Amino acid sequence: MDQFRAVTLHDVAREAGVAVSTVSRALSNPDRVSARTREHVRAVATRLGYRPNRIAQALPSGRTRILALLVPDITNPHNFGLVRGAEAQAGAAGYTLVLGDTQESPERESAHADRLASAVDGFVLISSRLPDDELRELRRRHPVVLFNRELEDFPSVVLDSLDGSRQVVEHLVALGHRRLAYLGGPASAWMDAERWRSLSADAARAGVEITRLGPFSPTLDGGAAAADVGLGSGATAFVAFNDLLAIGALQRLERRGVDVPGRISVVGFDDIFGSGFCHPPLTTVTSPAEQAGRMLIDMLLGTCTPGRAVLPTPLHVRDSTGVAAG
Repeated sequence: MDQFRAVTLHDVAREAGVAVSTVSRALSNPDRVSARTREHVRAVATRLGYRPNRIAQALPSGRTRILALLVPDITNPHNFGLVRGAEAQAGAAGYTLVLGDTQESPERESAHADRLASAVDGFVLISSRLPDDELRELRRRHPVVLFNRELEDFPSVVLDSLDGSRQVVEHLVALGHRRLAYLGGPASAWMDAERWRSLSADAARAGVEITRLGPFSPTLDGGAAAADVGLGSGATAFVAFNDLLAIGALQRLERRGVDVPGRISVVGFDDIFGSGFCHPPLTTVTSPAEQAGRMLIDMLLGTCTPGRAVLPTPLHVRDSTGVAAG
C-alpha cells in the first residue's frame, strides 16, 4: 500500500477476508452484521488507519456533516471567539467546521460559497458583505445563518447595537464631551450602518454633536488614517467602528504626541483580546463572541429555535476615556 494513499474499504475488506459490502455494513450499519464480524472488521479498520470518506458517505443522504464558517478578516481577534465557540458546538454535534477568510470582499465571499456549496451542509456567515439577493439565492440551496447582519426570514445573531451605543454616548456625555466623531467602518458592513444610526440618535437625544467620518478600513492602519481625520474634526472623543480601528487610532495619536484621554478620548467596539493591553487600555463595548459562535451553530442545526437572537453588549470602561478638555 502506498505510504500516502488513503486506506479504502477495499483495503479493509481484503485484509479482513470479507466482502466490501460487509465492511460497509459493519462500519455504517452495524446491526446488519453479526457482532463477531463487526468487531473483526472494526479492529482491522483501526489497525490499517481507515478513515471514512465524508463526501462518499454523503452521496446517498446528501449530507456531509461539514459546516462552513466565513469571516471577513481572519486576523481580527474578535473572530477568534466566534470560531472557538462555533467549533466547539459543531464538534459536540458530530460536525466538522471549515473556515474561510473573505478579506472584507463580497466577491471573495461569493467565491468561497460557490466552491464549498457541494461539500457542506450549511453556512455561518460572519458580518456578510454579500448583497441581499445573493444571500437569498444561497439560502435557497443551503441553510444559512447570519452574525451581525439581518435580512428578513434569515435566522441571525446580532449584538445589541442600540444598548451598546447608548452606553457609549451616556458615558462620554457624563465626562463632559459635547463634540463626538464616529470613525466609520466599511460602507458594505451592515453593523456600521446600525452603529451610526444608534449613535446619532443617542447623541441627538443627549443634545450633543456627532460627526460621521470615513469609511475607514477596520484595521490598525485604518485607525491611523482615521485619527488624522478625526483630529481635524474638532471632536474631543472618537467612537470607532471596531477595536482594531480604535487601537490604530490610539497608536497614531501617541506618535503625534496627542494625550489620551487628556485631549482626546477613544472608544471601540468588540473588546477583543489585546484591547486591555494597548496604551492606554481601551474603553470598549464587549461582544460575547464565543456565546454567539455556539448559538449560530445551534441555529444552523436546528437545535434551538431559529429567529433573531440579540446578545447583550456591556461597556467596559478603561483608561482611554476621561473628562473632556476644558
